[in-house]
Amino acid sequence: MKASEFLISTLKEAPADAEVVSHQLMMRAGMIKKLGAGIYNYMPMGLRVIRKVEAIVREEMNRAGAIELTMPVIQPAELWQETGRFEKMGPELLRISDRHGRDFVVQPTSEEVITDIARQDIRSYKQMPKNFYQIQTKFRDERRPRFGLMRGREFIMKDAYSFDRDQTAAKASYQVMAEAYRRIFDRFGLRYRAVAADSGAIGGDLSEEFQVIAATGEDAIVYCPTSDYAANMEKAEALPPAGPRPAATEALKKTPTPGKSTCPDVAALLGLPLSRTVKSLVLATDELNEQGAIVKTQVWLLLLRGDHDMNEVKVGKVPGLAAFRFATVAEIEEHFGCKPGYLGPIGLKKPVRLVADREVAVMADWVCGANEIDAHLTGVNWGRDLPEPELVADLRNVVAGDASPDGQGVLAIERGIEVGHVFYLGTKYSKAMNATFLDEDGKPKLMEMGCYGIGVTRLPAAAIEQNHDQRGIIWPDAIAPFTVVVCPIGAHRSELVREQAQKLHDALQALGVDVMLDDRDERPGAMFADWELIGVPHRVVISERGLKEGQLEYQHRRDTEATKVAADSVLAFLRSRLGA
Repeated sequence: MKASEFLISTLKEAPADAEVVSHQLMMRAGMIKKLGAGIYNYMPMGLRVIRKVEAIVREEMNRAGAIELTMPVIQPAELWQETGRFEKMGPELLRISDRHGRDFVVQPTSEEVITDIARQDIRSYKQMPKNFYQIQTKFRDERRPRFGLMRGREFIMKDAYSFDRDQTAAKASYQVMAEAYRRIFDRFGLRYRAVAADSGAIGGDLSEEFQVIAATGEDAIVYCPTSDYAANMEKAEALPPAGPRPAATEALKKTPTPGKSTCPDVAALLGLPLSRTVKSLVLATDELNEQGAIVKTQVWLLLLRGDHDMNEVKVGKVPGLAAFRFATVAEIEEHFGCKPGYLGPIGLKKPVRLVADREVAVMADWVCGANEIDAHLTGVNWGRDLPEPELVADLRNVVAGDASPDGQGVLAIERGIEVGHVFYLGTKYSKAMNATFLDEDGKPKLMEMGCYGIGVTRLPAAAIEQNHDQRGIIWPDAIAPFTVVVCPIGAHRSELVREQAQKLHDALQALGVDVMLDDRDERPGAMFADWELIGVPHRVVISERGLKEGQLEYQHRRDTEATKVAADSVLAFLRSRLGA
C-alpha cells in the first residue's frame, strides 16, 4: 500500500468533546469521524484495525466449533414482546414503526432472534450442541453517549449463543467458549484479566468478564497477586473478620458533633480512626398489587463501617432486598425522627429491618448517629445497647489488603475496561419463547443456553487506553492498521532511495506483511509524527546518506532511538522482529 493511494487525515488537535485518550487519538489519527451523538464513521485507517479484530475473533470462533450467521439489525417487536423485554428494557432499546404501524426494534443484542431460529430448526437432542455467532452492528440509545467508541450508541459486536440439552452439556459449551476467549485475547497482544462476574437474576457462578487493563478503565478489577483469583468488584467477596468480637470497654454516651454529618468528619472531630465509625444506609422495598400500586413499604437499615462502601449487587442478594430502592427523606424522618446525616440503629420512632455488614457485626465500642441533629453515640456495643443484628451479610466493596477469598494471599485492585463477557443463561429465553427439543426419552425439554459477547469496536479504544504515549497510539502487531511503515527520505530527489523503498515494500508485501510505503513528499519530521500518532509498530527509514553507508534505520514504536541495520540484511532483521 502506498500512502498516496490511501487516505491519511491526521489532526494536530483533538476535538473539544473528546474526553478520553482513545477518543482523542482516534480522532487525531483519522480513524473515526463523528457523524452524530455516539455515532461514528469508521475511516479507512480505523476500519483496518476493526477488520483485524474481527478476523482474529472469527478464526477462533470457527476453531471452537461455532457457526457464523447474520441476524437483522431491525427486528420485529413481537419476539421481544414474547420475553417481555420490549416493555422492560427501557429507553436504551430503540423502538420504531414501519409505514403500516408495525413495531420493530433496532437490535442491541439478539437473544430473541437466535432463540426463534433455534426453536424452528433444532428439534432433537441429536442436533445439539450448537453454537451460533454473528459479527454485527448494534444500537443502544445511551442517555449520554461519550468517550468515542468506548460508549457509543452504534457499535459492532460479536455475539454468540450456545444451545444444549442439559446443564452439564451447557457448562461444557461454556468452558469451550471461555477457552476460546482466552486464545482470542492472547492473540490481540493486550494485557487483560478474565474475572469472575456476577450472574444477576439467573444466579450461578458461570459468568466471566474479559477486562483490558488500563489506568483509565471504568471498572475496578479485584485480584490476588499470589494466586489465580480475579473478580470484578460486584462479585468479589469480603470475607468475615477472623476471631471473636472484642469485649466492650466503653460506656454508651451521646456526644455533641455540631455540623458533622459524615463519618470522616465525625472521626476527625473525635480523634478516632474512621474504621471505628458506622454509617447508616436506609433502603426501602415496596409490595405491589396486581395493578402495580404500592400496598406496603418495608424500611431497612444497613450498617457498614465508615471507611467502607456499599456494594449494590451484594445488597440485592440479601433475602428481601432484591428490588430495593433508597428510602425517601419523608420515610427516613418517619422511622428515625431525624434527617439523614445523624442516623443510627438506637432510639428509632418506628421499627425497621436491620442488616449489618460482616465487619460491623464483630465491632465493639463503635460510633453511630444518635438520631438527633448534631449528635452521635459513642461506645455502642451489640447485645448491651441494642439487640444482636437480625441479619449479617457481605454488603461492601472489598478494599486492597483484604484477605483473598481463595485463602492464598491478600487482594489488590486495578482498573480495567470490559471488552468481553461469557455467560451461562440457562432457560431464561428458551422458557419465555417455548424453545424445546425432543430428548432421548421422546419428551420435550427446554434448551439450555449460553451467551458470549465481544465488543469489536470497543476493543481498539481499550487497546489505545492501555497503549499510548505523548506522541500517539502504540498498536500491538496483531491489530495495527499497518504493521510496518517504510519512510523514504528525499525520495522525490533520489532514484536510489525510491528504488530501495519500493523493493523493501514489495518484499514485505510478498511475505504477507501489512506494509505502508509513505511516498508523500513530506518533511521527515511531519512524516514521522504522522506514523507515531497513528501508532504503526515498526518503522524503517531509508535515506541516501544511509544507503551510501550500506545502512537503514529501524525503530519500534516503543523505542526511544533508531537502530542502524545493514541494508542487505534488513528483511531478515524485520522478519525476526515481526516473529518476536
